[in-house]
Amino acid sequence: FCSFSSIFLALRTCSLIWSATNFLNSQSTHTTEKSVPYEKTLKQEDGISGPTKPLPKFADVVVIGGGSLGCQTLYHLCKLGMTNVVLLERDRLTAGTTWHTAGLLWQLRPSDTEVELLAHTRNVISSELEEETGLETGWIQNGGLFIASNKQRLDEYKRLMSLGKAYGIESYVLSPAETKDLYPLMNVKDLYGTLYVPKDGTMDPAGTCTTLSRAATARGATVIENCPVTGIQVKVDDLGIKRLKAVETAHGTIQTPCVVNCAGVWATKLGKMAGVNVPLIAMHHAYVVTERIEGIQNMPNVRDHDASVYLRLQGDALSVGGYEHNPIFWEDVSDRFAFSLFDLDWDVFMQHIDGAVNRVPALEQTGIKSTVCGPESFTADHKPLMGEAPEVRGFFLGCGFNSAGMMLGGGCGKELAHWIIHGRPEKDMYGYDIRRFHHSLTNNNRWIRERSHESYAKNYSVVFPFDEPLASRNMRKDPFHQVLQEQGCVFQERHGWERPGWFNRDGPAPVLDYDYYSAYDVLKNTDYKYSEILGKEYTFDFPPHHDVIRDECLTCRNTVAVFDMSYFGKFYLNGPDAKKAADWLFTADVNKAPGSTVYTCMLNKRGGVESDLTVSRLEPSPAHLPLTPESNVYILLTLRGVAQHNWSHIQAVLQDQGFRCTLIDHTEDMGMISIQGPKSRELLQEVLDSDLSSDAFPFSTHKIVNAAGHKVRAMRLSFVGEMGWELHIPKESCLPVYHAVMAAGAKYGICNAGYRAIDSLSIEKGYRHWHADLRPDDTPLEAGLAFTCKMKTSIPFLGRKALEAQKAEGLRRRIVCFTVDEKVPMFGLETIFRNGVPVGHLRRSEFGFAIDKTIGYGYIRNPDGGVVSPDFVRSGEFTLERMGVTYKATAHLKSPFDPENKRVKGIYG
Repeated sequence: FCSFSSIFLALRTCSLIWSATNFLNSQSTHTTEKSVPYEKTLKQEDGISGPTKPLPKFADVVVIGGGSLGCQTLYHLCKLGMTNVVLLERDRLTAGTTWHTAGLLWQLRPSDTEVELLAHTRNVISSELEEETGLETGWIQNGGLFIASNKQRLDEYKRLMSLGKAYGIESYVLSPAETKDLYPLMNVKDLYGTLYVPKDGTMDPAGTCTTLSRAATARGATVIENCPVTGIQVKVDDLGIKRLKAVETAHGTIQTPCVVNCAGVWATKLGKMAGVNVPLIAMHHAYVVTERIEGIQNMPNVRDHDASVYLRLQGDALSVGGYEHNPIFWEDVSDRFAFSLFDLDWDVFMQHIDGAVNRVPALEQTGIKSTVCGPESFTADHKPLMGEAPEVRGFFLGCGFNSAGMMLGGGCGKELAHWIIHGRPEKDMYGYDIRRFHHSLTNNNRWIRERSHESYAKNYSVVFPFDEPLASRNMRKDPFHQVLQEQGCVFQERHGWERPGWFNRDGPAPVLDYDYYSAYDVLKNTDYKYSEILGKEYTFDFPPHHDVIRDECLTCRNTVAVFDMSYFGKFYLNGPDAKKAADWLFTADVNKAPGSTVYTCMLNKRGGVESDLTVSRLEPSPAHLPLTPESNVYILLTLRGVAQHNWSHIQAVLQDQGFRCTLIDHTEDMGMISIQGPKSRELLQEVLDSDLSSDAFPFSTHKIVNAAGHKVRAMRLSFVGEMGWELHIPKESCLPVYHAVMAAGAKYGICNAGYRAIDSLSIEKGYRHWHADLRPDDTPLEAGLAFTCKMKTSIPFLGRKALEAQKAEGLRRRIVCFTVDEKVPMFGLETIFRNGVPVGHLRRSEFGFAIDKTIGYGYIRNPDGGVVSPDFVRSGEFTLERMGVTYKATAHLKSPFDPENKRVKGIYG
């Protein structure tokens, strides 16, 4: 029996420490495989040499991995009616990473989708399983307490509290004195406040997974333990498409069209067996369990984010753990999961001890009963990896859960099961979909390692609206990057691309190589202007560069601005079935004359929007690579969303329908600038050799023209609500054309503008933003985009039947625009009240500088479950809650800015 202080001081002196030299060596040799092969990780201590059940010859689905995600996915597949499903576990259920999870479940997260996923997990664990099986899962509802040591942290918690009201989640912001009354053993002298969620709790990993497996088995599933997978068979069909064929083990082969990779830290190795990239990395994660603490019984679980420590109630003791800025990379993921005190790197773990003892002083005199240390998998954006892999049809992922696999397991297991059976999840799972990452990144070891480190190190950081990563930057740069950087561009990172965020008036702020936050003796970047600027942006108030964004927006509204939009996806669709494919893929009728451009959506079977984009019909012309790659190209697709996601969606539809088409990606072969504003026509008339009058060049048309002696494709379009043109420019011509535009625009006061300005300008005009107020679980009818749908024609398209049914039934939810007269910053997730009753939350919010008001968009429901009609919106009194404070809001069914669309037509004055 030793106290926290004495045992840590002693072990810190004699522990084996990973040196910085070893770390840096691993950086230069990180492609070397040091891990024990997946098939050799079986423990042999039990004396069991074979699987616990015979292997079937065939299965509809094989789930690999018997942890939280594997068991939840199996259970939910059976709940949806599947019976011929098999779970293979290399050792015992929960023997991977699940066994050492803390088992905490918090109901509030800064994401509406995650709140919904957590709610389902809680329902399954706390009631559904017990009602179904009569067995207890080990659920304990002891509440959760979030600690705030500063105003920003408490503001973050207040945002969570307000979001929770939209979902009926009970939570309270407590003063230090109220916190002391709730948790008498806590030191509250340095507290700013806390957030208390009474119905949070703790899950038992073993009890939960055992109950899940029994419930699944009762519905017909087969659970086979002690059966490592040794290979994955993939076949190529007649169309050249790779598809899942079978799963190999040392004890037999199971033929199957579908595998679910729930192998945790071994998921990367399992992916390699099928030729699938699984971009995650394993880190050490540890916690200690204390001896008995008098008075700790029934206390809530605690997260002290600023001290980077969590305190989980474990009977009459506490589990103490956290997340470091210098986590240990688990280079050798082996089967050795029994650890002693000396297996921890105490110098690393020591970071959490001061915080734990400070928060609960009784720990100073409390002994340590046991230590737990095991590998956890982390991903580049701190989100799981789910969905069908783009490389192989039928190979699904359910891994990379960043220490949240237990709490997200129920919700994600349900969505993954629905994904497998119906081709897509029920909820918006884009943020977890493996297709969110470009293929050039998922096999890039530097990107995976750096970004995964940062996601671990920032696990407990405040989630600010304008956060940007520092790791693995400058991976994908367009031709304008250097010249924009020289003009003060502050870049954002999206899908590997560096895209302009806004333009700093104090000169260049380049993004530097990642310094690992000075961990591992890596030299910290000094005089790092970009990082300093980001730090100033980290606020829940108007950011300090608010006036810069205002100037960019108002310049666009009043004169002219240029936007670099090169990261937009640019695909060509051609082949004998191109017209059939276009009719089926797109909601709008795109069978127009050559030279036309149509704004449209792509849907899934349930009518949800997978993407919005423009489709341009090309006219036969000589090849001007890459403007017209070949004479029989039919359509140019300009995708506003994520290129990899859209590419995979289109390819899957083409494959499933058997269309004879080719999809060609020219995203990186062309740059794209958009010139927008009342003076855009006058400016471009000096640069382009074409008549830009409305008669000669109407809105939503395009043509190949000469710009300063270079051929470009000019499109008359706008994503900001002004008259303007987009120029698609071959890479080698980008800079000459850009310089010509800027030179001609000097007399009009032209400015560079970034995506922060686009966000403001577009919401002011009422344009949707992909994956903000337009997601795969939103239909065009709900999103106010019915005009994009060819419902008045007889042309079938993907999702049409779902839209027809929804239209006949009436909309049960509808997007609504809200404005607030008070100049208060909102960023989304604010709860919407109608006549004092919560009816939804804002998906997206910005400040509109032309109307000088805060604007927000959110989907609202009728509390009675009825239709949300225009009269329902007009007849209500609305308020928005931000951080516990309500503000009167005005609801609009049309955009409050230029509702008649005159400006995009060039009608000013």
